[in-house]
Amino acid sequence: MSATIQQSQKELDRLSAIRTIDTEIKAIEELKHSLDADSLTKALDLMQNAKGRIIITGMGKSGHIGKKIAASLASTGTPSFFVHPAEASHGDLGMITEDDVVIAISNSGESKELVDILNYCKRFGITLISITKNPESSLGKAGDVVLALPNNGEACPLGLAPTNSTTATLVLGDILTIGMIERKGFSKEDFNDRHPGGKLGAILKRVSDLMHTGQEMPLLDENSNMQAVLLEMTSKRLGCVGFINQNGDLTGILTDGDLRRCLSSKILEEKAVDLMTRNPKTISPNAMTAEALKIMHDKKITNLFVVENSKPVGVIHIHDLLNNGVA
Repeated sequence: MSATIQQSQKELDRLSAIRTIDTEIKAIEELKHSLDADSLTKALDLMQNAKGRIIITGMGKSGHIGKKIAASLASTGTPSFFVHPAEASHGDLGMITEDDVVIAISNSGESKELVDILNYCKRFGITLISITKNPESSLGKAGDVVLALPNNGEACPLGLAPTNSTTATLVLGDILTIGMIERKGFSKEDFNDRHPGGKLGAILKRVSDLMHTGQEMPLLDENSNMQAVLLEMTSKRLGCVGFINQNGDLTGILTDGDLRRCLSSKILEEKAVDLMTRNPKTISPNAMTAEALKIMHDKKITNLFVVENSKPVGVIHIHDLLNNGVA
């Protein structure tokens, strides 16, 4: 392929990408302006008041989007799972109870595979939220509430492959998820409890999960001599020593960097109280490790003493954060 032809193909690909993006943006804009506030609030009320779980179902691409919606809800405090409509017809209907709320997704609203679930919901009085572009479809008419999708075609040049419709459905699922987060007052701490693994889990760990405690803490009385300070810093290997007064309150800190800056032939004649940095930056044991990382970055420090009621209960080092994938 010549350079000219290759460059022409690149331009065609770029223009195709831009058309796709613009078309899907238009679909989201239409969703934004057509979203019915009454239907949205009713759907969120039904989800919030459900005694059971939120069951998501859908066939094909709608099903793939449904799985993501179920995962997002479950991870943010709303018990939810996906039921495949074909499997539902072969026994999985038993996973759905009268206390649950079913959200069924079909762009056309006429997916034959959903018929058994719709009939099951009607037979046992199970609440049904329909997501479809056609409120007059079988799915639309069956729903206790209908969340309508934009009916503006697809980005696919054939008008067949689900593109605009799946993007709009995904956004609508995010709207429901965020709505439930805000209604339930779901917090970072709650999020942490559901995401213990991976990078996200590391960032959401609490300082108390990683801090050094007890005998691992480099800690001395503020009136200690510098020989004791050097021995403590060397033996604890955290590059710092914290100092407490007679009440056990943290009053200062000395780092290995501080020692280098004040190094002199008379340093061993000094006392910690004369050289330490007073009122050092500290953090709570319940703070997220991401907050500890931000403080260290902003203050250009590598250690933070962890305190409760002015008393040191631990110390955390930048290496603790690095080794646990926080940074």
